[in-house]
Amino acid sequence: MNGNIHSIETFGTVDGPGIRYVIFTQGCLLRCQFCHNADTWEIGIGKQMSVSEIIDDLKSYLPFIESSGGGITVSGGEPLLQLPFLIELFKECKKLGIHTTIDSSGGCYSHAELFQKNLKELLQYTDLILLDLKHIDRKKHKNLTGMANDHILEFAKYLSDNHVPVWIRHVLVPSVTDDEEDLKALSEFIGTLNNVQKVEVLPYHQLGVYKWEALGMEYPLKNIEPPSEEKTAFAQRILTEKLS
Repeated sequence: MNGNIHSIETFGTVDGPGIRYVIFTQGCLLRCQFCHNADTWEIGIGKQMSVSEIIDDLKSYLPFIESSGGGITVSGGEPLLQLPFLIELFKECKKLGIHTTIDSSGGCYSHAELFQKNLKELLQYTDLILLDLKHIDRKKHKNLTGMANDHILEFAKYLSDNHVPVWIRHVLVPSVTDDEEDLKALSEFIGTLNNVQKVEVLPYHQLGVYKWEALGMEYPLKNIEPPSEEKTAFAQRILTEKLS
């Protein structure tokens, strides 16, 4: 079983607990204005890597990973575009006792029978999902990402109904995702979920601007500066106040 892989980071520290072996898959349906991995958008390209190749490489880092309480995280792009590959990969990880995490926007969540079947199987081997909730407002979400958020919120509810542990992530972009009323509405939604272990507010940054320029694209948020520590802490308080 092969996957389309953009890149691999062998010492990730911000993509789940402990030290993580992070795989960035190729392909995404969203077009987030603040995306720092715009070079992962195109579907069907990237390096073809087999599950056995990845497992063999991962094994060499296991002493560091295991001693830190870490594991493997599959990010992107959007990992759920490659469900059969993830199933096979996580099956092999579980044979080795490796903690498994998916970093997903939920942007490809679907009621299609095959997607639902594969997702259900994958979640048997998944310990944690980092769920990126970009915006709670449907219209603003569409403007920000190119896609409405109805199916993404459905995905969040699906994970809650199936008791899959989740860390919610929200990128705080001044004047775009930091409106107090929107944050309160997002907090209310998070409060309806019963599987949220943690909420992370990620301050917007411009580290991916050079990728947009290299791809010949104009970066839409070039005049926006990162939020202050105070603004970030304020958002963090709002988004966690409804957690049970």
